[in-house]
Amino acid sequence: MTTPPPAHADVVVIGSGHNGLVAACYLARAGLAVEVVESDDVLGGAVSTVERWPGVQVDRGSSAHVIIRHSGIVEELDLAAHGLRYLDCDPWGFAPAPKPGDAGPDGRPLVLSVDLDATCASIEAACGPADAAAYRRFVEVWGPRSRAVVASFGRAPNARGLIGSFWPLGAPAEGRPRTPGGELAVDFLGSGDALLDRWFTSERLKAALAWFGAQSGPPMSEPGTAAMVGWVALLHDVPPGHPVGGSGGLTRALRRRLESDGGRVTLGDGAERLLVEDGRVTGVRTRSGRTVRAGAVVAACHIDVTRQLAGDDAPPVLADAAPPIGNGFGLVVRALTDALPAYPGVAPEQALQGLQLLCTDRGQLASAHGDWRAGRVPREPVPLAMSFSASDPTLAPPGRHVVTIWGQWYPYAMADGGDWDALADAEARRLIEAVDRYAPGFAASVQETYVQTPLELERELSLPRGNVMHVEMGLASMFMLRPAPALSGYRVPGLPGLYLAGASTHPGGGVSGNSGRTAARVLLADRKGPRAAAGRVLGRLRALRG
Repeated sequence: MTTPPPAHADVVVIGSGHNGLVAACYLARAGLAVEVVESDDVLGGAVSTVERWPGVQVDRGSSAHVIIRHSGIVEELDLAAHGLRYLDCDPWGFAPAPKPGDAGPDGRPLVLSVDLDATCASIEAACGPADAAAYRRFVEVWGPRSRAVVASFGRAPNARGLIGSFWPLGAPAEGRPRTPGGELAVDFLGSGDALLDRWFTSERLKAALAWFGAQSGPPMSEPGTAAMVGWVALLHDVPPGHPVGGSGGLTRALRRRLESDGGRVTLGDGAERLLVEDGRVTGVRTRSGRTVRAGAVVAACHIDVTRQLAGDDAPPVLADAAPPIGNGFGLVVRALTDALPAYPGVAPEQALQGLQLLCTDRGQLASAHGDWRAGRVPREPVPLAMSFSASDPTLAPPGRHVVTIWGQWYPYAMADGGDWDALADAEARRLIEAVDRYAPGFAASVQETYVQTPLELERELSLPRGNVMHVEMGLASMFMLRPAPALSGYRVPGLPGLYLAGASTHPGGGVSGNSGRTAARVLLADRKGPRAAAGRVLGRLRALRG
């Protein structure tokens, strides 16, 4: 077999996840020749959709997109012109009434809408006027704070950027006194549970908001999780969205945008090794043996994969990095059904558009997390359900629906040595039954299931230990600490030409694109630096020699 001649690009991006594609789009827009190399035959990593059953489109990873809709990236790259269309999740949240026989008062379901007045009316009917008024004030206070979080996510994580994002919060505004710095520190460094207890009295409301906040990863009992609850204030501006045709609609639009600017994507032939000459990254060798020479490489993959690609050329800061990956994260059931979940006491259009937060007491969350810490499956699964085929008929044929059920805090490695391949179906049934307790008859509607255990998430999406956030999202591994202090600037000290992007870097997991955009900005700034011209000349000489 003849080895193909080396290809050439200004930048190679490793991985076609949404952060890698975002980085590639910004670089190509700046006039650089960019190639994205991907090991999988499917575009998009964890932001992808496949035909799981005949005529049925099923997401492989994320489904509801939240952060990217507040980032400005969709507008900056004009992704609507490249086929991206979001369906608003509005109402964005639904939480059921307590079931007959449960502890607590009878009540109505909670329906959380973009319309703040409608949301407060639902809270008043279900939890009382005091909590409705408190929620309105909560949104007023946490709206500016969450916008500051959005701003911090869009910048490189350094002290100057953080001060620029959060300093204005202390400034007085018309009709409002200056916010004491201590109050801000207590709120941002405190736990989500403590924040909820200060603001609200109804456990039902606190449970729904805690379950929403916990989607970021840590339990709401941990320090630094208050802002994860406060994010709900922004959903009254722009709600979560689901792309028409599935989550992969985002990455398909990014690919079209990239190709319109001359970039390319190669699927099924990912990077096998970084090429390093004279202590500098000069491209990649792919699994097929193809060489792609480039002046820079953006590793938009897991930090552990980046370390493996560097091999013996990894400098100590990369070779010795040991960010906390954790023991798994969650389990997903993708169900093909012949009916949508039917929740008593609420119209389908009120319950099925967004996140079905099937939790009425934070004790359920604490118990599930405690089981995870002990290395066992939750004794009482806590489901979050999504059924976007209710509003998007492109996902399934008439009379069929796709329901995604997410169960959090399922360990990758179990204390008793349990085998996930043997347990998958039984755990899927337990999660389906957990939904059925709130939507009677749902279990009978399930026709087919595809189960993504922590082990299967690792296999299918190349997520070590099944952690969909790559690295744990606790306070000790965020901002300037992610994935390690010396690697938080998107560069790899000691290995020039290598840049980092993806969920392993700031701001972490979830569909945001911020990491990819910031990595591209850092790379472009370096190209304009005092040594950039000499570096480019040296790169061209190496390319000609290769």
